[in-house]
Amino acid sequence: MSSKTPLLGGLAIQAPVLTPKMVHVSPTTCHDLSLFKDLMREYRKLDDSITMRLNRSTAQFRDRDRLGVGSKGNFEDQACAQIWRELVANWLRRTEIVGYCVEVVDHSMEEKRRLLEHQDENPATLRRTQGALFAEEVKRNQVHNELSVEKIVRRRSLDAFRSRCKYFEPPPSDTEARQWWEVAQAGR
Repeated sequence: MSSKTPLLGGLAIQAPVLTPKMVHVSPTTCHDLSLFKDLMREYRKLDDSITMRLNRSTAQFRDRDRLGVGSKGNFEDQACAQIWRELVANWLRRTEIVGYCVEVVDHSMEEKRRLLEHQDENPATLRRTQGALFAEEVKRNQVHNELSVEKIVRRRSLDAFRSRCKYFEPPPSDTEARQWWEVAQAGR
């Protein structure tokens, strides 16, 4: 596990609010499953409301086009590009958080295993350590399950996005967006 904890969060609340809440993810966040799941739920709000966000974004760009404000071009393409950028940024943040927490929980499991190997023969201490190891394993499975949930959420979001933005493809110049596009297309 890296010695420097990443600064993750900041834009966790994807609902349209004026002042997003800053969230710092620490090992404590990873070990508290209810807090971790609540954080992931907040991060998934954008994905959960993608159709509504596409509608709002399209209406916003259409209104700008009518008023002659903003860049020229197809307002639907502009709306799709904006939502795609938001999705990619959000997927990246969630991936960082899940990856960090997987690392934290895996490291904790290894520590417990080492303790168990070097444990004295006292049955009470041995049972207590085995119980802690079992609890860590349950936590590890829950955090690792988030990787599968992420795949499903991204796929569902991509399907909704593609239903409204049939002809959208990220520009070749945006390599990160292109990579996410390929990952989402492949269902990974």
